[in-house]
Parts: sequence; C-alpha cells; structure tokens
Amino acid sequence: MKLTVVGCSGSFPSAESACSSYLVEADGFRLLLDMGNGALGELQRHCGLYDLDAIFLSHLHADHCIDMCAYFVARYYRHDGGRCDPIPVYGPEGTEHRLTTAYADTPTASSMSEVFDFHTVKPSTFDIGPFTVHTERVAHPVEAYGIRVEHGGKSLTYSGDTGVSPALTELARDTDLFLCEAAFTHGKESIPDLHLNGREAGETATRAGARRLVLTHIPPWTDPQVNLADAQAVFDGPVSLAVPRLSYDI
Repeated sequence: MKLTVVGCSGSFPSAESACSSYLVEADGFRLLLDMGNGALGELQRHCGLYDLDAIFLSHLHADHCIDMCAYFVARYYRHDGGRCDPIPVYGPEGTEHRLTTAYADTPTASSMSEVFDFHTVKPSTFDIGPFTVHTERVAHPVEAYGIRVEHGGKSLTYSGDTGVSPALTELARDTDLFLCEAAFTHGKESIPDLHLNGREAGETATRAGARRLVLTHIPPWTDPQVNLADAQAVFDGPVSLAVPRLSYDI
C-alpha cells in the first residue's frame, strides 16, 4: 500500500496544509480517507479529478467532509457534458442528507446520489476494492469512525477524530502504520471524548503495539513539535508528523 498525505491540518486549513485527507493506493485502486477543507485542490496534485475509486468519511464535521460539496460539482457538471458514474462513498448515518444540506441548492434532493453511491458505515469488516477494512466507532461528539485498511499482509490504521478510545486501541493492534490525530496539547486542553493530545496518541500506539506512529490533525494554533516530543516520550517506535504531499510505503 501507498499512503499519501493530501491534507493534515486540524479544524481549519493552515497556510501549509488542507484539512484531513489521505490517499491510499494498491493494485491501481485509489481510496480516499476524508475530504476536508481545501483537500480537493490538493488532491489533484496526486491523481486525476475522476481517478478516485472510493471515498471513506470518518465523520461529518466540515474539516473532514466539506470538500465533497465541491467534488459533487466536479462530478455532476463534468466539463465534457457526461455526468460521472456514482463512486462509492462510505460514511456515517445521514451522510447524503448532510452533504445535500451543506451544498444548499442541489438540482434535486437526490442529486448527490446520482454521482455518489452512499453506504452507511457501522462497526464492521468489509471489502473496498482490494482492501479489507475494519471500522469501529470512536469517541467524538458526533458519530465518528476509525478505520483499519489491510492489503498484502500489511495494515494502516487511521483514527479519524477521537478522544481516548479502547476501540481505537484494538483497531490499531499490531498495525504497521498508525495515522493518529493529536489535536490537543498535553497539560493544556482536557476535554473528554473530543481529541487526543500527543502523549495520548503515543500511549494508544504503545498499548496497541503499533509499529510506526504518524501524528496528524494538528490545528494551526497547536505546536506540532510539542506533540511530537510528548508522543516520543511514551512510544518507543518511530514517530513523525504528517506532512502534506509526503508518501509512505506500507
């Protein structure tokens, strides 16, 4: 598998990065994990506008899904006059309604489903193209899911947005790369079931036995170097910060 960071800023885009979006590729199949603010423009650096094969939305906060509205425009009003076939979109209950409401003026109430084939995510195991994926509900104010993507004996686990979550620890058990949010700063913010800080991300990786930890979803007002140091203090494996346009072979 190849993982490419399309965007990794938390809450709102930074001057350097779009919000959460990650491209996972294997066997010619392209799965996008989240499409937050600014992600659609950045995505086109890495693949063609119509070359995605499936999309997974961890939850329905704008910094993880709002560019789906722009992608709807690109697929519905395709410049050559031929509307795109529906692409599978996996998201929480109510994803179609949420995106239709956010767009505010789709031609009809069902226009989104003409270019997006919506599938409701629950805790489960299923296939997306060549990938076997496992999803688990994590700790966030809205319905939110972490996802584990497996292919060729390797695994990638993406936390989505979450506070400390036993379900996330099990999802990341022995994973090869753990892409984990670290939006808060240890000793500064302490709001249960909302976000992790760097130390909590490192502790989760340690409990899970993850082989590598990549911290992501760090907002512009949070010092990433503090979160990196906090994670390194409690996790013995390799730890790094997600960087836009950086790719990992898994």
